[in-house]
Amino acid sequence: MPKALIVGGGIAGPTLAVALSQIGYDVEIFEAQSADAVQRGAWLTFQANGLDALRAIGVGHWVEDLGYPVETMSFVNGRGKDLGKMPMAFRRPDGLTSRMVPRTALFAALAEMARAHGVAVHHRKRVVAAQTTRTGVTAHFDDGTEATGDILIGADGIHSKVRRIIDPTAPAPRYVPVLNTGEYIPDFAVPADPRDFRMQFGTKAFFAWMNTDDGGTIWFANPPMKQEPAKGVLSGMTDAQWRAWLHELMDGDTGPAPRIIDATPGPIEGFTTYDMPVVKKWHDGSRMIIIGDAAHATSPAAGQGASMALEDAVILAQCLRDCPSPPSAFATFDALRRERVERIVANGHRASTEKAAGPIMRLIRDAFLPGKFRAAMKDGGQAMMWLQGHHIEFAQTITPVR
Repeated sequence: MPKALIVGGGIAGPTLAVALSQIGYDVEIFEAQSADAVQRGAWLTFQANGLDALRAIGVGHWVEDLGYPVETMSFVNGRGKDLGKMPMAFRRPDGLTSRMVPRTALFAALAEMARAHGVAVHHRKRVVAAQTTRTGVTAHFDDGTEATGDILIGADGIHSKVRRIIDPTAPAPRYVPVLNTGEYIPDFAVPADPRDFRMQFGTKAFFAWMNTDDGGTIWFANPPMKQEPAKGVLSGMTDAQWRAWLHELMDGDTGPAPRIIDATPGPIEGFTTYDMPVVKKWHDGSRMIIIGDAAHATSPAAGQGASMALEDAVILAQCLRDCPSPPSAFATFDALRRERVERIVANGHRASTEKAAGPIMRLIRDAFLPGKFRAAMKDGGQAMMWLQGHHIEFAQTITPVR
């Protein structure tokens, strides 16, 4: 039985582990954090194509009831002027829709899924080096231990160590000049259409909110910050400082943002955001490969980070099942995935730039967007079919590229 070592226990790692176990691999996950580590981050957009990937390997039920469904996005500017509305996702024949999901809940559900499928997960295992031989690969961890397998997959996120092991010259993550913060407020609602995420291109910051089916409100904001903050600056900000800054950014605009900020239970926290420019080497041509954010992280504005990681996991398992060797599987995976994910990264970067637009670009944006949204509503989201309409048939045989 071939053995796979997976570095990273977030989203791609557990999903890949389950998929590989279904095709006859012995799998172990090595996660740098402790089992009880507090996951940072607020809510994320879990697009329908991500759930499709999980359903492809029969595990969609682990996550499909998390969070809240969202069907449309409507847009206003800082003065409250209506800029239009568009579908959140292409309306798929299978009925899958997009959802807003707590990041912590998604991580917990996928971790439990892996454990239920008998996958061994080792915590406090931070990889520091790895070497390949003719017969296998050995990973070395910072506690002095090591593990050997037939292949090693880096699913260790945007600051991936495995990426640097494969290619020491790989680019660093690219800072996106907007921060990310947000929360859920129970028993609090503001005027909004059902299952519509209201997006405001504010004068000083981007702010968004949605009423939930249980009577609460989800919100997020993207405060602009042109220069990447030094380590510890954001984590050192208090709840009161975050609220004061958000009020400074939003109080002059039309809309419920100030009331939402005040109603949030807290503590409010914020995070830097990054994406990855093109990563030329996803694999070493032998026994190591990276997937998910390690290979192609997109900014949160794309709403596709989690779903891309899940697609990667399932498609890599198909390649390893159907190709004659790991090098062939890795080359085939690269050929199947690169164009799609790089297009999504580019889309996300453009969307983040729009959120941080200056006065002139705001005028251009506000003049351009209504026509764009009218076209999107007219075609029912068909223009987005390439994105959320992506479907995986796990039983389908993959043709090796070489």
